[in-house]
Amino acid sequence: MANKNTKTSKFSWFLNNPVDFTLVIIILILLCLGLIMLLSASSPKSLSQYGTSYQFFIKQLIFGVLGLVAMAMISKIDYRFYQKFYKLSWIASIILLALVLVIGKEVNNAKRWIGVSSTSFSVQPSELVKFLMIVFYAGMLTKNRDELGNFWTGLVKHICMLAPIIVLLMLEPHFSASIVITGICCIMMIMAGCKLWQFIASGLSIGIPLIIALIKAAPYRLQRVVTFMNPWQDPTDTGWQVIQSLYAIGSGGLFGTGLGEGKQKYLYLPEPHNDFIFSALAEELGFVGCVIVIILFIILIWRGILIAMKAPDMFGSLIAIGITALIGIQVIINIAVVTSSMPATGMPLPFFSYGGTALFILLCEMGVLLNISRASLKN
Repeated sequence: MANKNTKTSKFSWFLNNPVDFTLVIIILILLCLGLIMLLSASSPKSLSQYGTSYQFFIKQLIFGVLGLVAMAMISKIDYRFYQKFYKLSWIASIILLALVLVIGKEVNNAKRWIGVSSTSFSVQPSELVKFLMIVFYAGMLTKNRDELGNFWTGLVKHICMLAPIIVLLMLEPHFSASIVITGICCIMMIMAGCKLWQFIASGLSIGIPLIIALIKAAPYRLQRVVTFMNPWQDPTDTGWQVIQSLYAIGSGGLFGTGLGEGKQKYLYLPEPHNDFIFSALAEELGFVGCVIVIILFIILIWRGILIAMKAPDMFGSLIAIGITALIGIQVIINIAVVTSSMPATGMPLPFFSYGGTALFILLCEMGVLLNISRASLKN
């Protein structure tokens, strides 16, 4: 009898605490599509490195399943709980990024990962820092809501809190993460009440010159800009990535070559299972497949915006805006890079690109968004 009552109470809890069902379906579809495309895109490299076509897929699948379990659990945790620790989120971000510089593993002249000794497992702290900064800015902006209209106490004060994070990221260096985190925080600040014209004026007078200086300071960044202008100037070296990506996209046509039938992933397309997985998708699923995936992301972003608009308080609204902006910015930049619409930068495609810890953290963030949707649906 007790077991029956327990089951009944759990069922009643779910009925009384519904989540955004559309968002759940979209997350599951994107995750399944991402795993299928990862298996197809990663199989040649996995076979050559590990002697099996399933090495990358199995690892991603494990983290995907663990992420779904974590998402379900986190969706039950009241999002207001994180507001108590928003200051600690900033401190934790500084510590994590500092640890990367001290004990991080260097790969391709960059320190972005912290590895676990005697194993091949490694984590990229910047993925967690993205969410920690969303929590921090949501808490800080909520606390200082009455000051946001002022230039010094609104814009300058809150941008200054972002500066140490960006400096540490640039020391790794991790330019793409800096862009994403800056974009997220600026969107959250504007949505919270900071004046848009102040951002525009500051961006034109300080932001753009600073970006130009950072590009000039690193020869490889400047080379990427030059390559973007004319990738066929050096097709076998600096222009190789972009050209092979465009070949893959062009080869897909309207309906694609068929799942698993792509050719560019065989030693031609660099990182077909990671930053350039959208190119592999375009080749195998064609224009129609690309449109479907983009529509799925648009629906996810739309649901995130609706959840933010209906959130019962400012903190929940800003958390939802931050998570939605995180996905939107990464999707836009990734697709822009692989289609040669902007200079190349290492930007993963959410739910699709290889990276176990990144996928796990993303699904945890989806759990937070789902919890906010519970509170939104109650209103």
